[in-house]
Amino acid sequence: MAARRSVIAAGLMASMALAAIDGTIVATAVPAIVRDLGSFSLFPWVIAAYMLTQAVSTPVYGKLADLFGRRPMLLTGMTIFLVGSLLGGLAWSMPALIVARAIQGVGAGAIQSIVQVIAGDLYPLEERGKISGLLSSVWGVSALVGPALGGVLSELVSWRWIFLLNLPVGAAAVTLIVVWLRESVERRRPRLDLLGTLLLTGGVIAVMLGLQAASPWPVALGVLTLVAFGWWETRAAEPLLPPWMWRDRVLLGSFLGSAVVGMVLVGPTVYLPTYAQGVLGAGAVLAGFALAVQSIGWPIMVSFSARLYLKYGFRDTALIGLALIGVSAVLFALMTPESPLLYAGVCAFVNGCGLGLVSVSMLVGAQARVGWERRGVVTGGVVFFRIAGGALGTAILAAVANASLASSLGGGASVDEAARALDGPGAQAVREALAGAVHHVFLVMGGMVVLGVLAVLILPRVPQHGTEG
Repeated sequence: MAARRSVIAAGLMASMALAAIDGTIVATAVPAIVRDLGSFSLFPWVIAAYMLTQAVSTPVYGKLADLFGRRPMLLTGMTIFLVGSLLGGLAWSMPALIVARAIQGVGAGAIQSIVQVIAGDLYPLEERGKISGLLSSVWGVSALVGPALGGVLSELVSWRWIFLLNLPVGAAAVTLIVVWLRESVERRRPRLDLLGTLLLTGGVIAVMLGLQAASPWPVALGVLTLVAFGWWETRAAEPLLPPWMWRDRVLLGSFLGSAVVGMVLVGPTVYLPTYAQGVLGAGAVLAGFALAVQSIGWPIMVSFSARLYLKYGFRDTALIGLALIGVSAVLFALMTPESPLLYAGVCAFVNGCGLGLVSVSMLVGAQARVGWERRGVVTGGVVFFRIAGGALGTAILAAVANASLASSLGGGASVDEAARALDGPGAQAVREALAGAVHHVFLVMGGMVVLGVLAVLILPRVPQHGTEG
């Protein structure tokens, strides 16, 4: 049994690595892709299409995994992801590449959620922290390695190998899952919530597009659509996000806490490398190292988390994690242009430790609340809210940073524009403005931690003893 679980875990880790890397790998290949395909103005959609389709498909796969089983849904998602990868590698135009990325995102939605569901099925509560630590480390390292790998492939070979390289790795992961993963599922004739899927998809896409474009009208339309989705879910025969989940304090707190994890994660991931390069004067490699330390703290604390949540419960474990994130936010905010890069790395490490505790508490706590037949939809909800929280956090922190820069420099300056101006005249003023902008970002991140505390306090305070609901 142990050997079988290890082989399946290897397949799950390889699958998770593919989805994580492809979220960031195209960022450094922009010049090469635009040189071949043109249409630079459309390139942001190459990234947005992947994020959008991944977000909206995650809860759908979670529900389907409960109805049809984990194995067929993961294999379906992997197949869709690899088809999108092949189309991306063969793309003849920017619109074709955008379509390929959207297809990849549909597949990644299955990978991100169902990998965690299978891990919850295979490992008992007292061991789940260990496998979650391994998956978190794969996710964190892959997300950091992605940009570097994209740059290397586009420079030395071709940007098309960014996508084509997924095929052999994905084929190996699929083989391991097909051969070793077995499950027994009671076959029934479910009624799929097609209208709910359409309403959720339309609402999430409208909100995310509105946030990215800083336009209130798509956001308003999306919110109204999501309200209609909530109304419909109380009447659907097989609801996508069943109303019983919102009446459970553990699940409600886990969903909201996961959203805060997504929001908080944006701050260091996006703005620490900018600060390290633009303010502290570090090179790209060292700036990446400062952030990479976060991915060391995350899996370490996830692996240690089982001891905490079995003794003190999921709520208190998450509160310890939020306290660490709060400390990191204060340390980040105290960072100055004279701070050594090592200080930034220490901040990132503390932040990663806190994120590890909160993320695993929300995921494992939600999974432990339900049985096999509901674990898929619950896990899909946790992952969905983390992705949605990341999109919301990106919009909020970008607005804060850009407003701070505009106040300091005048006009409509953005973080990207300020970073590009660091080598020109007036670089010192730009550097000071950039430092102030990132300082404000980390202050707002501290406010997000307060929201996280309020969300986690919804959970009941009960220790776990290895039993599941």
